[in-house]
Amino acid sequence: MEGYKTKEFGVPVKRYCQTMELKDDAELIRRYREAHDKEHFWDEIKEGIKAVGILEMEIYILGNRLFMIVDAPLDFDWDSAMARLATLPRQQEWEEHVAMFQNCAADATSDQKWQMMERMFYLYE
Repeated sequence: MEGYKTKEFGVPVKRYCQTMELKDDAELIRRYREAHDKEHFWDEIKEGIKAVGILEMEIYILGNRLFMIVDAPLDFDWDSAMARLATLPRQQEWEEHVAMFQNCAADATSDQKWQMMERMFYLYE
């Protein structure tokens, strides 16, 4: 393993970490991965994520377990950003599209699907 290079933003940032499970079906997981690859990911969704102030968003996968990291400026307000994101072009359509892969209710909001994780350890520096 070589690890993953992280972006440098030139400003202090804070990080949010969330988790979610996909349906445990190899074909659905393949299609979910494809929906998020560079060729298939919707430009409007990427633009909306940036428009609400998110600097970087990464999703990692192990089996059907997802782990998402969101980096944002220190003054970022999660609740207001997510409320705004939900109103942006194609966001609702995207949520409905990816819901077929996710192990949650079809009408669940993004906040209901993605569970915020609590940081329990860091190097205390």
